[in-house]
Formats: sequence, C-alpha cells, structure tokens
Amino acid sequence: MTRFKRSRQRDRIMSLLCSTKSHPTAAWIYETLKPEMPDLSLGTVYRNLKILAFQGKLQVLHSGSGFDRFDGDTRPHYHLLCTRCGAVEDVDLPVQTELEQKAKALLGQRISGHRLDFFGLCASCASEQSHGKN
Repeated sequence: MTRFKRSRQRDRIMSLLCSTKSHPTAAWIYETLKPEMPDLSLGTVYRNLKILAFQGKLQVLHSGSGFDRFDGDTRPHYHLLCTRCGAVEDVDLPVQTELEQKAKALLGQRISGHRLDFFGLCASCASEQSHGKN
C-alpha cells in the first residue's frame, strides 16, 4: 500500500471539499485557498486531489464539461448535472443496489458499485427558464 506523508495543503483541500456542496473544480479550490496559502500552485492542488482520490477520501466526477468536479462526500449517492450552467448537485434518492444485482446477473461479473448521474436543469436555471429568461 502506498503511504503518503501528511500535508497541510492536502488537509486544507479536504476540509474545503467537506465544507461545500458545490462539487468544485480544481481551479475553484485553488482560487479559494490561494489567499490563505500564497505558495499554493494549481499543480499542487491537482496532485493532492489525485492522492485524495487514490486514498478514497473524495469522488472525482467526470461531468463531461471538460473539467472534473470533486466531492468530499464518498458515500454512494447520485448527482444532477445541469445542462445549462454545469452545476453539480447531490440527488437525495436511495441508491438502487438492485441495479448491481441485475448487472451481475447479466454480465456474470463481480460488480462493486455503480454511478448514476441525472441530466437536467438545476433549481436556479429551472427558475430562470420558468420566468422567461434565457
């Protein structure tokens, strides 16, 4: 097992991720922490996010927007990806473990979990749309 020396930057990145529901990008994390950590680089943020993902301490969400999003909530849960603004929101819906059993039966393979994303409008974009704004 690979061991990583504890780092103040990694601890602070994890703390920030756990304090937000916004599923931020690496750039947002960098911009948010830079004022308190002047020596922080975007490369350092990316390296630490990779380590935290490897350690299972965060989820990497490949949203299709070209920028990965990061989630400090590692419990199995679903997401809504806004097709208008790109926001990512948690979906409070029980995880459907029977899908894993169906996939196992169909594929004959060991299934260790699944990820399901919903696509549509976030509450803010839906509200704008219902008020006739584009």
